[in-house]
Amino acid sequence: MESFIIVVFIIGYLGIAFEHPLKVNKTASAILTGVLCWTLFMISQPSTTVTESSHYLSFVDHLKLEQGLEKVGLLSQLEIYQGFVLDELGMHLDSIAQILFFLLGAMTIVELVDAHHGFRFITDRIHTKNAKKLLWIVCWVTFFLSSILDNLTTTIVMISLIRKLIPNKEMRLFFAGMIVIAANAGGAWTPIGDVTTTMLWIGGQISTGAIMKSLFVPSVVCMLIPLLYLNFTLKGELGTHGEHHAKKHSDVTTGNLMLMLGVGALVFVPIFKTITHMPPYIGMLLGLGVIWVVSELINPDLDESVKKNYTAAGALARVDVPSVLFFLGILLAVGALESMQVLHHFATWLDTTIGDQRIIVTVIGLISSIVDNVPLVAASMGMYSMDVYPQDHMIWEFLAYCAGTGGSILIIGSAAGVAAMGMEKIDFIWYMKKISFFALMGYFAGAITYLLMLPLLGH
Repeated sequence: MESFIIVVFIIGYLGIAFEHPLKVNKTASAILTGVLCWTLFMISQPSTTVTESSHYLSFVDHLKLEQGLEKVGLLSQLEIYQGFVLDELGMHLDSIAQILFFLLGAMTIVELVDAHHGFRFITDRIHTKNAKKLLWIVCWVTFFLSSILDNLTTTIVMISLIRKLIPNKEMRLFFAGMIVIAANAGGAWTPIGDVTTTMLWIGGQISTGAIMKSLFVPSVVCMLIPLLYLNFTLKGELGTHGEHHAKKHSDVTTGNLMLMLGVGALVFVPIFKTITHMPPYIGMLLGLGVIWVVSELINPDLDESVKKNYTAAGALARVDVPSVLFFLGILLAVGALESMQVLHHFATWLDTTIGDQRIIVTVIGLISSIVDNVPLVAASMGMYSMDVYPQDHMIWEFLAYCAGTGGSILIIGSAAGVAAMGMEKIDFIWYMKKISFFALMGYFAGAITYLLMLPLLGH
């Protein structure tokens, strides 16, 4: 049955990877995969791989203490096994829910800021007509904005910006490619910039200060190498600009207010966790609650039907719920493989076959350009024990970098890339010919930079 569950997982994974040719939303594939994996795990016969694991033995010991040795002795092995599966499902759901609530809060805050046109504060201040100068400005703004918001949101904001500034379609595609690289690099070095880094942070594998100190320079290098390459090779003009009149909105003041509150709430989350030791999602929900109250109180003169668009309730209606459910499905599927000890045995095989953890993690980053980095990181978190690799160990920091930036190598390798692909109709082959090579250069340059910095970081 374990082999059959692995086959189901692989088929589901392929469904996610080939979402566009199959024309089946990856969320549907992920949810089906997660549910089927746990269902098959539940109805399968107990295997020695599971019943001899430390998790199973700990569960049995706890059951004996809770219900008494005599009562447990009356239960069949199948009943104990099914109880173990339900217990494992509950534990995984607990950790998954923390990630989902964190993402839901963050996405709602960003949608609320966008509803108030808060991002105009940034986009309306870029006026240069020099292509290379604009490229540097766009990349640095994307890099730092991504570290505060997230790479997906930043990509959407910045591509909306270059549409206004670059009428030349071919030139705009190169800018879009660099936005993907800069957004993924910027998201890798902070705990709130990329969902995979957020997963590692919430899971306790990395801490806020350590990840920012360790990955800032490698992330900058990852962006700079492609940027310098394009600086010398990029040719062409931005195109002829039409008349651009800034639209006047009655809510310009509230836009600036909501931008400050939104960014403040996101930046406050790591501080809140450090001070209170509460889970990050509590800090995110606290920020959402404060902004929600403010959104209800400002613009009191607006009609209720109009005002709803500027409140958190309206923002929640625009949140990308399928993305949230995608994370639920894929994390459930990976959790099933972890509980079955499949990931543990795969990690053992990698150690035996390759041995060097640096090479293994680098390969994981390259694979993330082909398949989604969320399940890859989730699988890696299940493969390696924190008893062996404690918080802020090299393997976790390097994984955050490689999984976060490796997705830039191909257009389908990251949420930022998929968003850019959809918004600008970027062809997969065009990106591979024009962008992939220097994205790969940046990836390896940043990875080498991190490995060279290890002695300075004390690892």
